[in-house]
Amino acid sequence: MTTHRIVVLGAGYTGMLAAIRLARRTRKLDVEIAIVNPSARFTERLRMHQVAAGQQLADNRIQEILAGSGVEFVQGWATSIDPEARRVYIDGTGTLHYDELIYALGSSTDTSIVPGAADHAWTLNDPRTAHRFSEHLAVVAAEAGTVAVCGGGLTGVEAAAEIAESYPGLRVTLISSTEPGAMMGDKARAYLNRALDRLGVARKVGHAVTKVLPDAVELADGELVSADLTLWTTGVRVSPLAAQSGIETDARGLIVVDPTLRSVSHPNIHAIGDAAAVRQAWGQIHGTCQSGLPTAAYAADSIARQLRGKTVEPFRFGYFHQPVSLGRKDAVIQFTKADDTPGRFYLTGRAAVLYKEGVSGSPVPSFKLSKKMTVSVQLSKGGKSTRRTA
Repeated sequence: MTTHRIVVLGAGYTGMLAAIRLARRTRKLDVEIAIVNPSARFTERLRMHQVAAGQQLADNRIQEILAGSGVEFVQGWATSIDPEARRVYIDGTGTLHYDELIYALGSSTDTSIVPGAADHAWTLNDPRTAHRFSEHLAVVAAEAGTVAVCGGGLTGVEAAAEIAESYPGLRVTLISSTEPGAMMGDKARAYLNRALDRLGVARKVGHAVTKVLPDAVELADGELVSADLTLWTTGVRVSPLAAQSGIETDARGLIVVDPTLRSVSHPNIHAIGDAAAVRQAWGQIHGTCQSGLPTAAYAADSIARQLRGKTVEPFRFGYFHQPVSLGRKDAVIQFTKADDTPGRFYLTGRAAVLYKEGVSGSPVPSFKLSKKMTVSVQLSKGGKSTRRTA
């Protein structure tokens, strides 16, 4: 019997879960699994705003997390894929052959959409950049300076709140073309705004950023918002690797998948997380950890079922909540319908802090537990709204 070789590209939240879960699911089969990542450190992307504010996170190493799972770790950049020959080319390492590929290369903040953002703004794309930002932030705070956070989505709100709480003397301005927390219901959003007021976060709402300068942010009406530091949290881009390798992608570069998360052009490639254009009956999933981890678990389980000759049911997913931290002592949770529109219920204060820590804390303990047992990572399959395929 020929060994079945599976390669996972990307060791973020989704790639790590997929590799570890698949290893456990296939431990009695003749399967080899390798995971490829440029860094040896596991990055907790959901908590980069804490690093930016000067907090320290655990230094989790991918090799240590994988220990005992049987998954091989290959450190390096995937530079190209030959889907016909089933090979991945790794910079400085060589070539990996695969029978099946799990494509888990996530997304990053897009600084190319506004002039000056790439040159003068910081992002939360990786821990090293976030740590360097925190060092500059401490200097700016000592001088009672100014910080502009561009983007009123959940990442921007969390970053602005975290920075303002950590450095009360700073002048923090949140700049957004839409109301911060616009996806939430009125009551949850009102609570969010009261929390930002309490923390002293100023808002510039309804303003598009047209340029980022070394010491200011220029708005569409010509106003200049003073900023000794600018943090850019808006806009998303994915790796061009899939499109460049001839794998069918959509206009944004996401791999187009069938209802079982297999590439429509190359069925032996499974795309998960931010890398996949996943449609449900209610619409297309947008990239979050809430949706990404279920795609990873599903891919692992479906590959294991296929290898055993079993039927694979279509992937089903529905959103359940929008958790937002407002510093270390406050949070708001908007519970949602399957399509991520706000529902009737929300949670605030200390109870919301405990809830968010439970669902958005470090995934490392869950990864380690997944070596021994099946860990649930999905809160909702969408109910009636996903019982038919799109």
